[in-house]
Amino acid sequence: MTRRVLLIDDDAAVREALGQTLELGGFDPVVVSSYIEAKDHIAADFAGVVVSDLRMPGKDGFALLDHARSVDAELPVILLTGEGDVPTAVRGMNAGAFDFLEKPCAAADLLAVVEKAIRTRDLVLENRRLKVQSEAGDAAARLLRGTSAASQKMRDDARAVARTMADVLITGEPGVGTAKMAEVVHLLSAVGRGPFVKITAAATMPETLAATFAAAAGGSIFLDEVANLPQATQFALLDLLERPQSPRVLAGTYRDLPGITAAGQFHPDLYYRLEAARIHIPPLRDRREDIPILFRHYVAIACEQAGLAEPGITPDQLAQLMRRDWRGNARALMNAAMRFAMGIDTGADTEAGTNDGPGLADQLAQVERSLLIDALSRHAGHATEAARALKLPRKTFYDKLAKHGIRAEEYRR
Repeated sequence: MTRRVLLIDDDAAVREALGQTLELGGFDPVVVSSYIEAKDHIAADFAGVVVSDLRMPGKDGFALLDHARSVDAELPVILLTGEGDVPTAVRGMNAGAFDFLEKPCAAADLLAVVEKAIRTRDLVLENRRLKVQSEAGDAAARLLRGTSAASQKMRDDARAVARTMADVLITGEPGVGTAKMAEVVHLLSAVGRGPFVKITAAATMPETLAATFAAAAGGSIFLDEVANLPQATQFALLDLLERPQSPRVLAGTYRDLPGITAAGQFHPDLYYRLEAARIHIPPLRDRREDIPILFRHYVAIACEQAGLAEPGITPDQLAQLMRRDWRGNARALMNAAMRFAMGIDTGADTEAGTNDGPGLADQLAQVERSLLIDALSRHAGHATEAARALKLPRKTFYDKLAKHGIRAEEYRR
């Protein structure tokens, strides 16, 4: 259990007295005199609680409360006031204060409120740790890498779809990895221990499809580019899907299947059967902040396979990679990583971009956020080491984490 208490009071005598009370109560007080000093200590992974005077020169306790909640809405902040003003107390509680105490407060009252806040904070941090731990071990976390909101949605969609056991349609541009997504859904599902059979739709005839269903009994089948499935095989697939205990079918496509269906080139009953559960994989250009993490991962794999030492990757090289549109998506990025690992590509090649991408400000923000996450990932969530690697003052580093909504503790391992 953490015992850390960040105590803020501009009155030196009060500060010393409250600090002694907390120390005698078994807590570990960090004592500061102003909002500016306190701000540097408040982070999303702060393992403690905050006790702040309400009336202080410059920015007051309400400003501190607002800042703390912007960094971590679940960080308990206890406000102290000597006014005994009920409206002020109500305002503090409505603004999200954990509790409110009138000065001078009895030692027992202070310690009781702080103890309650500490227990609450411990529960919050433990729940976060357990959530990260549980999700870090599943197939979605292992195989669908990336820290963007789009990547998180993909992982959430895969987990949700896997629980249903419905047949699934997986869509996305060439190179996004529909087969990998299908494997993740299979591994997360109730038949995850069963066989996972991958077949190319265009080459699948009715008789081979029946044999594939038999081989995949108790598991799943992935149909790659289902839009190319021959018409006779479409009818055969519909028939097989109606049979009890048939394997789960996961179908991937890069094409406009609704349009193909409307044009009479794909059986509508089969389309609507597959479309009941759908997962869309966005292109890399729509989740640029994932590029550094994916590139490092692919470089590591290439070096391991070739028995090579991993080359260093500079922030400038990562930023240049993020500026590319990657029309071949993950497959193109993987190829670039292989060339980089072998020393025949610096990773700095430029690619013609599109005119409808994010503006400069958005691109710069994506690059900054990705570099922060990359540094935290490489240093196991240790903010001080990550800040040092990026050559940033610790305060600036924490400000940037707060700006981008990044929690350092989520990268600890």
